Parts: sequence; C-alpha cells; structure tokens
Amino acid sequence: MSTSSNLGFRSDRGPILIALMLSTSLIALDSTILATAVPSIVQDLGGLTQFPWLFSVYLLAQAVSVPVYAKLADTVGRKPVILVGIALFLVGSILCGFAWDMSSLIVMRALQGLGAGAVLPMTTTIAADIYTVAERAKTQGYIASVWAVSSVVGPTLGGVFSQFASWRWIFFVNIPFCLLAAAMLWRNYDESVERRRHRIDYAGAAVLTVALTLLILAVLEGGQAWAWSSWQSIGSFAVGAVLLGIFGVIERRVPEPVLPLEVLTRRLIVATCLIGIGIGAVLVGLTSYVPTFLERSTSATPIVAGLAVAALTIGWPISASQSGRLYMRIGFRPTALIGLVIATVGALLLWLTSSTPNVWATAGSCLVVGLGLGLVATPTLIAAQASVPWNERAVVTGTNMFMRSVGSAVGVAIFGAIANAVIAARGGDASSEAVQAGSTAVFLAVLVAAAASIVVGLLMPHTRAEDVEGVQGDRDADSSDFDSPAADTADSADADRVPQPSTTPTTG
Repeated sequence: MSTSSNLGFRSDRGPILIALMLSTSLIALDSTILATAVPSIVQDLGGLTQFPWLFSVYLLAQAVSVPVYAKLADTVGRKPVILVGIALFLVGSILCGFAWDMSSLIVMRALQGLGAGAVLPMTTTIAADIYTVAERAKTQGYIASVWAVSSVVGPTLGGVFSQFASWRWIFFVNIPFCLLAAAMLWRNYDESVERRRHRIDYAGAAVLTVALTLLILAVLEGGQAWAWSSWQSIGSFAVGAVLLGIFGVIERRVPEPVLPLEVLTRRLIVATCLIGIGIGAVLVGLTSYVPTFLERSTSATPIVAGLAVAALTIGWPISASQSGRLYMRIGFRPTALIGLVIATVGALLLWLTSSTPNVWATAGSCLVVGLGLGLVATPTLIAAQASVPWNERAVVTGTNMFMRSVGSAVGVAIFGAIANAVIAARGGDASSEAVQAGSTAVFLAVLVAAAASIVVGLLMPHTRAEDVEGVQGDRDADSSDFDSPAADTADSADADRVPQPSTTPTTG
C-alpha cells in the first residue's frame, strides 16, 4: 500500500485525521488565546491575585488525569475516552463563559483541564492505531501544524474578542469546534474492542491522582504562593512521595494496574520519558521568558514578541513531518540525537544573542530549536508506541505526555527561581537591564537542559523502524489475550503495514 496515496485529507482515513486535528485545536487554541484576555477578565471579574490559578489549575487537572485516561483507553477503547474528554471540555468552556467571579472561573478551568487530559493523548494514540510507523511522522506533522496555526490565531482572537466583543467569547468559540470534532469522530472512527469484565484499579487511580496533585502543586506554587521551606511546600512533597510509594505497592498487587510498572522498566520507554522531561523544560523556558525578554529589552509589542515565539511552533511541524524519512533510514536513536543537537545549537544561539537583544535573532534561534524538537518529540514518541501492543499503547503515550508536563512544571519552578534571583540582585523587575539579565540566565539554563537531553538520548537503544514494526506486529497479533482488538483484518495488499487491531475508519 503506497504511503503517499493513503495519507492526507482525501484518503480513507482523512476524516479521522481532520477530527484529530480539530480535537487538538481545542487544546492548542485554549493554551494561546487566554493570555491576551487576562486584563479584560480581571477588569470584569476582579481577583487580580487569583488569576495565575487560571493557568495552574488547568495544567494541574490536565496532568494528573492523563495516566487514568490512558489506562481507560487501553481497557475500553480510545473512542469513548476522547469523546468524554471533548464533552468535559465543551461543558467546561460553556461554564467558563458564564463565570460570575474569578473563583467560579478557576473551578470551570479545572473542568476544562480534565477534558484536555483525555483529548491530547488520545489524538496521538488513535493516530498510532490507524497509521503505520512509516506514516506516523507525516500525520504527526499534520497534528503539530495545528499548534503552529494556533500560536498565531490564538493571541489574535483573544485580543479581538477582548477589545471588540467580550472576553467570554474566548470560551464560547470552543463550542462549534467541540461539536464538529465529536461528530466527525462519532461518524468516521470505529473500533472493535473485545468486551469482558474488568477489575478496575480504583485504589491505584485515586492514590496516583492525589500524589501527582500534591507533587505538581508543590512544584508550581513553590516560591510563588509559598516559600520552598514552608510547611505547605515540605508537606506537599513529603505526602506526595509517600503516596507514590503506596501506589507502587498497590500496582504490584492488582491484576489490572492503572500504570503497569513493568512498562517503566524497559530501556526505550525510560529513555523516551526522560527525553520528554527535557522537551517540556525547553518548551516552557522559551514560551515563558522570550516574550517578556523581547518586550522589556527591545520594546517589542506583545504581538511581535508572540510571533517570535511562534517561530518555534512553525519549525516543529516542518521537521516532524519529515522525520519519518530519517528514522526509516537510520533509526530512531540517531534521528533523535540529530534533533537534540540542533535544538541545543538553537538554545546556544539564543543565549549568545541575548546579550545584544534583537527580535530577528531571537525568532531565528526559536525556529532552530523548533526544528530540532520536531526531530526529537515525534520519533521518540513513535518509537515508544511501536514497541508495545495495543493494550499498552495508550498508557505509554500518556506516560510520555505526562513526563513532558513534569518537565514543564519543574522547568517553571527552576527557571522562575533563577530569574527571580538574578532580577533581585540586579535591581528588581522595574529595571529593564535586570529583566534582560534574568532572561539571559534562564536561556543558559534552557541550554543546559537541552545539552543534558543529548546525554539521555545516548541511553536509547539503537532501534530501527523495521525492528519495532516486527515487534509491534507480533504483540498486536497476540494482544487479544489482554483485551485488545483482534489484529487479523489486514489483507494481502497491506502486507507491508504494521499489523493493526480492528480499529478501522469508516467513511459512510
């Protein structure tokens, strides 16, 4: 089966690809549209001191729910999980639009985050189910391009709604996208899952959720809402760590663990998860500090500063869509290492040019970093997905994405501490020179994170695409023992494809 003739919007799987892109756009737009509307929201609802929670509670709810959704998807199928996620996001968006004060808006944002926790991992998992290893890079490029478009469209829409209509429309605009994405998935995506009685790991899911909530909350709020040495910080870390230990004990005793610990002992999975932490740290370092750096050091407008960061999300899908050519020829590990080196070079350029601030130099550096990350994120995720059978694929995908969230959370804490220390020592945030110095210090930390990821990349086993294709084919063929769809539907024309479960698109 020719790859080129079976990809794109006009192929038999095209409607599903469009639905996955629409689903991704919900999260991508939401992550970029809100920031520009914050002043209008605060002016209308008040709660200036509370508004950072609009972002924190969303990220927290999204991160802690991913492992649970991932296990459910491997148990009952992807379709019900992603539809539930879209429904939660839709209800949360509507309620956000009708929020009457900042506290109610924060609560509704948590509901949105719970929806996002299901949508993002399911889009990449479904793509892994219906596309071969060779095809996935290009389809991930399609999905990644949604982020590039959203990075430009989101802030623009947020500004337009705030200035000419009402900030409430930044939430109401999600309604048609949610309905269209759900309708297309309902109509075009069909999967057959072997039905049997499951013993759901409620205890493990509850303990893991509370543990992750405490740990991520401690990282996000440490040094901000409370001091690192405060009882709140120490207590959150301590209780969260103890609960993680209890979670490990529970998972070893239950027949169907929410997070199979054996999966996390495989070298490839561990290496790709650690790389995910590095990706998350690099991303949050650039997206959080580049705009402020340019606005304060070059007097760039927020739109110009935002477009400089958008260069990162433009480079990412370009290289991601072409990464398949590389990993099919030289393997996953060399491809990821090439991407890590390119991303590190971009971070180095950003750090070197920050001493003489220039919008074009900063945007160019972000573009290089994005080109590098596209060659890292996509191949490492695809390698991890292809190394496991259907009944573990969502868990592996969710774990990889969760580790990126961990990297972002830890990055926010470390970069914030570095920036605050440098800015305080240089005269405070009223000084543009101090802000520039603080941003430069953060860019150096980003460079260190990127360089450390190269070391982690060396830990990946040298795996070629045809190796994991064969492994995945064998495991998918045997996966009915673990409540996965039967993998016997491939016909002779599909002999060069990775054997897939009976998760087949229907266009009628």
